[in-house]
Amino acid sequence: MKNIRVAVDVGGTFTDVVIMDESTGETRIEKTSSTPDDPMLAILNGIEQGGIDLSKVSMFSHGTTVATNALIQRNLPRTAMICTEGFRDVVEIRRANKEDLWDTYKDVAKPYVARRDRLVVKECVDANGMVIEALDEADALRVAKVLKKRKVASVAICFMNSYTNGANEERMRDIMHSVMPDIPISISSQVLPEIFEHERFSTTMANAVVSPVVVDYVERLEGNLADGGYERDLLLLHTGGGVMTPASVKDFAARLAGSGIAAGAIASRFIGNLCGFDNSIGFDMGGTSTDVSLVYEGKSRVTKDWYVEYGYPIRFPSIEVLTIGAGGGSLAWKDEGGSLRNGPQSAGAFPGPACYKNGNKIATNTDANLVLGRLGTSLAGGKIMLDPKLAEASVQTSVAEPFGMELHEAAESIIAVANANMANAVRLLSISRGYDPRDFALVAFGGAGALHGAAIAKELSIPTVIIPPSPGVTSALGCLLVDIQHDFSESFMASAAETKPVDIETAFGRLEAMAFERLTYEGVASKDIVLQRSVEMMYQGQWRSLAVPAPAYVSDIDALIDGFHTEHEREFNYRRNDAPVSIFRVALSATGMVPKAELKAHEVKKNSPKTDNTREVWFDGKAFMAMVFERENLAAGAMFVGPAIIEQFDSTTLIPPATTAEVDTYMNIIIRVQE
Repeated sequence: MKNIRVAVDVGGTFTDVVIMDESTGETRIEKTSSTPDDPMLAILNGIEQGGIDLSKVSMFSHGTTVATNALIQRNLPRTAMICTEGFRDVVEIRRANKEDLWDTYKDVAKPYVARRDRLVVKECVDANGMVIEALDEADALRVAKVLKKRKVASVAICFMNSYTNGANEERMRDIMHSVMPDIPISISSQVLPEIFEHERFSTTMANAVVSPVVVDYVERLEGNLADGGYERDLLLLHTGGGVMTPASVKDFAARLAGSGIAAGAIASRFIGNLCGFDNSIGFDMGGTSTDVSLVYEGKSRVTKDWYVEYGYPIRFPSIEVLTIGAGGGSLAWKDEGGSLRNGPQSAGAFPGPACYKNGNKIATNTDANLVLGRLGTSLAGGKIMLDPKLAEASVQTSVAEPFGMELHEAAESIIAVANANMANAVRLLSISRGYDPRDFALVAFGGAGALHGAAIAKELSIPTVIIPPSPGVTSALGCLLVDIQHDFSESFMASAAETKPVDIETAFGRLEAMAFERLTYEGVASKDIVLQRSVEMMYQGQWRSLAVPAPAYVSDIDALIDGFHTEHEREFNYRRNDAPVSIFRVALSATGMVPKAELKAHEVKKNSPKTDNTREVWFDGKAFMAMVFERENLAAGAMFVGPAIIEQFDSTTLIPPATTAEVDTYMNIIIRVQE
């Protein structure tokens, strides 16, 4: 009987494994050290450590950092790019912009494909899709033979205007395969059939360079799981918030870039909805960074404006996640103007905070929390023992002495600066997007999120904080909660007023045919396929578009235009009802529904837990005696007032003074924050 679900999230320090029993909803977790040289080894270690019988596993879902790390480290196989003659430098010219406009000396990184490996062929398609010049096949064959001599591992084919007609790209691919039949080839008309050549070329280039790396990793992992008795598809989390099977990874490898970050956002959305909040903000604070995501009316914000390295966009739809350099290991330091700063520099996993006893002497957020009594001296069930004396010494020398502060004042200042940085990140993703944080709940997780969540909520007047049952492995839980999902789009450049419903329906028909073909290939039954339509629109003269939900059958263009005006007003706080509107793109999200096990619900019995364990904890310059609870001893319905500390294997939760906390039926801790 296959009744076990397994989700794995690979992090820089630890690999988290969540094991769920479908019949009971019970979950358990395992943590094992990551193996950066080969992430698969840590996964296999986690399976062994968790005693998982793969023959009883009904679903194995995985959030991977393989594609992201390959792009960050540029540990990439030699890849070639074939372009229309005269356009080999599109990816190097980019948009002629810089991340820091005023830094003369900081250049944008070089393209993933070197110029010597960007070759050209003769062909021409106009903006309407008319083939002006067919592919010069003799020229194409010459290029293919050159690339074979160079022993390239992958090829990207990017022709001008191919988004309107990909025939020349497809023919070039066929010729390449006749010479090099086994290498992966990415063609822009399939990867991203949209206008704007740099974005299309860049996305296709990124897809090509990570394809050999990702495909090799997925095939090896899939083989090891099969050898262990797993009989179903390996599901891989992608940035759009769904999963894909190995069959699709071969064509869309770059969708796995940012996979791990998306897992946390998905889990946050699930936890928020489970607790009755359609609007929630995910706050995932780890050792080196904090990821912030936003859910509005039950749906995650999605963006196409993202990248791993500035200048090289990857235009696949992605859950919008804002990452800043603030975590438990972030270093406190004094800048040239004499101000206290926190991060983005980090002590990392090694040497780690000063209290880890590995030689670091600069204060971190972890050291400050230990000095303030908010952390105990034992982490991860005793696997990591913290030294309070070393923490105190680091805070004293790094902050207290340079700024003339008392020890606890210095520690609180470190935390205050870190919290201000993280609160600003939440503002960027909420207030700057037209959302009021007071209308949201904050879902705080990650190794350090539960320590700082209440303070962030108070800073932003967020009334409710939700701490999941296992905050430190919540991202892995996200991998259990997803469906197979693919995104399709097609450029549709037209005036909205002059567009007929039948024209949009024809475009959606083409996308839906591709969606059914893809999901059927992946083994999804037609009854389990759900399609969501959207139309991207803008005021004429703009070049940035907004997505507007479209009905299952478009019969009224005016309704779409009204929807655009409303969305534009919400996003930018103004609308122009008299301005002409253009349609930019039609898009389709195709989901193959996967049966989901539900988390176990516990009987709620109102109670006030008692404990003899107390600890001195500092807040606002004063020492309080705080109750210290073991989370496993808190039953559903437990209610208490802070100050309190809740300790568990993977995280520590802080309940400030005059703040109430309650354990709900799913064992989430609900914190009510007073302004």
